[in-house]
Amino acid sequence: MQIRKFVKVHPEDSVAVAIQDLSKGEVVEVSGVSITLAEDIPRGHKFALKQLAKDEPVIKYGAPIGAAKTAIGIGEHVHASNIVTLLSETAEYRYDRDLAAQFQQKEQERKKQWAHKVPTIKAYRRKDGKIGIRNELWIVPTVGCVNKVAENLVSWAEANLPRTASYDGIHVWAHPYGCSQLGDDHEATRTILADLVHHPNAGGVLVLSLGCENNTPESFKALVGEVDPNRVKFLTTQEVDDELEASKQLLHELYETLKQDKREPMGMDNLIVGFKCGGSDGLSGITANPLVGRFCDALTAMGGTGILTEVPEMFGAEQLLMNRAANETVYTQTVSLINDFKQYFVKHDQVVYENPSPGNKAGGISTLEDKSLGCIQKGGQAIVTDVLSYGMQVRTRGLNLLSGPGNDIVSTTALTACGSHIILFTTGRGTPLGAPVPTVKISSNSPLAEKKANWIDFDAGRLLKEDNDTVLSDFLSLIQAVASGEMQTKNEENGYAEISLFKDGVIL
Repeated sequence: MQIRKFVKVHPEDSVAVAIQDLSKGEVVEVSGVSITLAEDIPRGHKFALKQLAKDEPVIKYGAPIGAAKTAIGIGEHVHASNIVTLLSETAEYRYDRDLAAQFQQKEQERKKQWAHKVPTIKAYRRKDGKIGIRNELWIVPTVGCVNKVAENLVSWAEANLPRTASYDGIHVWAHPYGCSQLGDDHEATRTILADLVHHPNAGGVLVLSLGCENNTPESFKALVGEVDPNRVKFLTTQEVDDELEASKQLLHELYETLKQDKREPMGMDNLIVGFKCGGSDGLSGITANPLVGRFCDALTAMGGTGILTEVPEMFGAEQLLMNRAANETVYTQTVSLINDFKQYFVKHDQVVYENPSPGNKAGGISTLEDKSLGCIQKGGQAIVTDVLSYGMQVRTRGLNLLSGPGNDIVSTTALTACGSHIILFTTGRGTPLGAPVPTVKISSNSPLAEKKANWIDFDAGRLLKEDNDTVLSDFLSLIQAVASGEMQTKNEENGYAEISLFKDGVIL
């Protein structure tokens, strides 16, 4: 089957998207109408399907992605040069109970469909009832001053603590903070680090402190709360003669404990999955993000949990999420999530629409609305069951919205801290980035998957030439294998895993 030349996403769209590079003068037939292209149209970019008057909304995904700066003719390239955002710092929203009820009815139908065919994974059952899909040693520094000590310990462990069927290796989550921060920033750092201590993908955790930092060992230990002493150990480097030898002893004890762990079969509905996009292009909202959205619909229907973040990349598409709120309380929380993040921009004298990035634009994304309408498709049609502040851990099954920025490393860290066992990361441009948890890279186009096979785990470009059900089935099988420890993601193979913390205030 030949790859299509273009796609019209929604029947009401006034633009179509090139699936391959198209040439000026080429004739394409869209909905029975022949259109002669007035310009070259690169893959992922848009061309007009009708005459667009100045200030007329440009429709893609069935919604406005901006307005025409000038009149645009049929077949002309539609991009950042000739359309402008319609976003502003304020907007009015409303809760439509009838529409919400329609989405909830569809969710019930999906639940019936998945009720008796939940896939099985093999994972580790933790003492607190959580599950882990990896069994790793994690070192969590309370302050950046001990990062190099921790890195030396990782090198020692890699040489002296051999991997086994029940031990998947060691990581340190290095960061520059934990001291010289004030107020909300300081507490946010402490909260994210405490979340990492409790993450179930870690079979053992060494909390490594200096001793004189603002994030004092005593206060951090109190924030972490109750732990299994066989799984979590604390060391303050200023209090021992040789911090390396003392830490090695503790790591060895943790290693001996987690070596006894065994995977056991359980339903995929136990999974908590984070959704992220980065280096998006014009095909991300047509292939990779909708594939993740279909996975989200399946996962939440079978009783699992999804987490969608990147709040600035909801701007322009937020009403569509609000329409899917489980109830009026969740709707109100979603409105606050959006408005609070807009005020963060306003507080720093920035416009809310300073997006997309240069790479996004080169890939065919023209405005923030264009990006957002594609971005939110990672949440499929699932009902929004809860809204979480930055640093909060997931507490409700279903689709959760998590406060956080679009920055790739900050948002993948936030998704991990929230409880994600695995992150599905869609990309049209490619990125090697990895989170502390397995990070499945999904390419929006096949050329990227072929070129960067060392980064990409799944080619969603297949959707342009294969049926949805086949591709989704293969994708579910991939997630099953990753969650069961039968295969590593490319970021795991490459050793690419890191964290970054959200900062909004003063550093002393």
